[in-house]
Amino acid sequence: MAKILLIEDTLDIVELVRKALTSRDHHFFHAPDAESGLSMALQNIPDLILLDLGLPDYDGQTLAGWLRAESALAATPIIAFTAWPQETGKQMVDSYGCNGYISKPIVKINEFIAQVESFLKPS
Repeated sequence: MAKILLIEDTLDIVELVRKALTSRDHHFFHAPDAESGLSMALQNIPDLILLDLGLPDYDGQTLAGWLRAESALAATPIIAFTAWPQETGKQMVDSYGCNGYISKPIVKINEFIAQVESFLKPS
């Protein structure tokens, strides 16, 4: 069971991700903005962070930089989770220091879960 932090401001997406991940017994945390996301990540040290790139307070690049600057989170995979066009999202992975990219909207739940789990380190 992995601890997964979703930093996302759209409540419908939050609920869908929560249901998908908890159905696989993952421990789910949610933060609605960058500042609470950083705080929650430091308090809980997740196994994976799903990061929306368009947050209400700071952009995804700023938050990814903050997360990467924290030694406690250095090994935590950060996955860009965005509705931006696929090519733009993939380009942001490198420039933002993310480990991967998952596109929104979630169309196939099982495919989404498999994508998330592919970024988790084996125990």
